[in-house]
Amino acid sequence: MKKLKIVSIIIGVILVIVLAIGGVFVYRTQQALNSLDTNKTSVSQKISQGKPFSILLLGADTGADGRVDRGNSDTMMLLTLNPKKKNTVAYSIPRDALAEMVGDKQKNVQKINAAYNIGLSDMAKNTVGSLLGVPVDYHVAINMDALKKTVDFVGGVTVKSDLKVSFDGITIPKGTHHLNGKQALTYARMRYQDPRGDYGRQVRQQQVLKAVVDKLESPKYLVKIPDLIKDLGKDISTDLTSKEIDEIIMKYHSSADNMDFNQIQGKTAWINQSSYQILPTSTMQNASNNLRDNLGLEPQTLSNTETKLNAKNKKFFADEDDIDYDTFGLDTTHYTDSTY
Repeated sequence: MKKLKIVSIIIGVILVIVLAIGGVFVYRTQQALNSLDTNKTSVSQKISQGKPFSILLLGADTGADGRVDRGNSDTMMLLTLNPKKKNTVAYSIPRDALAEMVGDKQKNVQKINAAYNIGLSDMAKNTVGSLLGVPVDYHVAINMDALKKTVDFVGGVTVKSDLKVSFDGITIPKGTHHLNGKQALTYARMRYQDPRGDYGRQVRQQQVLKAVVDKLESPKYLVKIPDLIKDLGKDISTDLTSKEIDEIIMKYHSSADNMDFNQIQGKTAWINQSSYQILPTSTMQNASNNLRDNLGLEPQTLSNTETKLNAKNKKFFADEDDIDYDTFGLDTTHYTDSTY
């Protein structure tokens, strides 16, 4: 039996925290924020100007089972926050989605989760931005330990599972259960036993995220949030500055009033003997339109490497049983069991 690849979970910890805090306990919170790996200079002026902005949440496969290497961003979620609309729109992106590695030395397409491994957050932001035609302003990268610590911080979360989840020596039966941090990590990481694959895992990740958000809003946990931030310091890195995080606390709290979580789903293809998700152009365009609308931007017709390849693979989309997708030599990557 193939060794399962360790996959990761990102729950947008820092975003959830700052949205839940509001304007309270600012002094203690600001002290705690000093423990995070933040930027010294701003990469965008949007937050200082109170404008809608986007943030890419990256979950790297580090922080569990002794992993300390950079890892792929096996979970990717793009969010847009609009304080005037009091709205947050989020899209989970399949880890196996075929995408151009924007900024690489030579033009190539791979699974999108490789972008973070190849070129860190800059390539991940550029790759996602090109794929969806959306400016990606900021990023937050989190390792898996952050989920376990946050769930334990709120005393566990209650979830309703529509299937039995078994992974890493832990089993969560079908039904409603209260999970501690370790159990929640298992619940959010399992992929291979879910008939929906990565898409089912995305649903479970978002389920845990929503449960954490609900509990963080309680005064019981609000007063302790600075302690959580300190504890998570080594698990989080971001290109936000500490001042921008402080401004999010003060200006963007209303963006959590309406949180719209979505998935971008594709069609399975086999390329170089590995399974990929090919995102239909219409699906990418719909996500782009919704994200851009929440940023206050007009729709923009997508024209990128992915849409151009789709146009050359009409037979693949016309025949639901077709699994052959031609990248015309742009994908030369051959995955092994450990990278599959």
